[in-house]
Amino acid sequence: MNVKSVLIIILQAVCFTLSAQTTFLQQQKSYSRVRTAIAEKEKSVKDNLYKNKLAPDSIHILITVFKYEKQLEIYAKKKTDSVYSRIASYDICRSSGKLGPKRQEGDGQVPEGFYHIDRFNPFSNFYLSLGINYPNPSDRKKSQAKRLGGDIFIHGSCVTVGCLPMTDELIKEIYLYAVFAGNNGQSKIPVYIFPFRMTDVNFNAYRQKYKVDRELTAFWTNLKIGYDRFEKEKKALNVSVNKNGDYVF
Repeated sequence: MNVKSVLIIILQAVCFTLSAQTTFLQQQKSYSRVRTAIAEKEKSVKDNLYKNKLAPDSIHILITVFKYEKQLEIYAKKKTDSVYSRIASYDICRSSGKLGPKRQEGDGQVPEGFYHIDRFNPFSNFYLSLGINYPNPSDRKKSQAKRLGGDIFIHGSCVTVGCLPMTDELIKEIYLYAVFAGNNGQSKIPVYIFPFRMTDVNFNAYRQKYKVDRELTAFWTNLKIGYDRFEKEKKALNVSVNKNGDYVF
């Protein structure tokens, strides 16, 4: 083996080692908008975590969304714990569509169901964004449409067609919580999207209001099982989907 070959092997080994040592947070810091978010929001985010007896280097998070109330909430826990506690609540800037799940491309609907963050976008047209894994297996089984659509995000700005716009200022905080969680090894951040706060009183009222739509009320009845379990236990749900597209907990 000649000297040139040896040097190439050494260089490759060094590059691999450096790459392996690069954390998710360090990767995200390479993007200017993330650096801005850190510069502007890191202190307030960390202060909020410390107030809740948590630390940025050990958290996992979970997000709940309530469409009618236009609220997004962040829950967090130590990654070694199982029980989450609510640490932040934000107003969703604008909504589109109506109550009920998203079933096809172009319907303007915000999805309803049990999802997770599947991508971070620091180059978003809406400043920063967190992608939701719509359509999920339930959506695919429940819809008869040829095109279900996609690209549903929690993002900045205050415009939407089926997404969750939070304004540029608020997405900086939300994105930073998610980055900290990702840096702690959380590969799937749960996102539970409900049509409304599914308390017994609310659910009975909406079930009566939409009683002619049996398919919708049956879908909401299924969601309420997950809602009630999370409200009671404050633990991430173990969710699967049966052959009919119903969620199983």
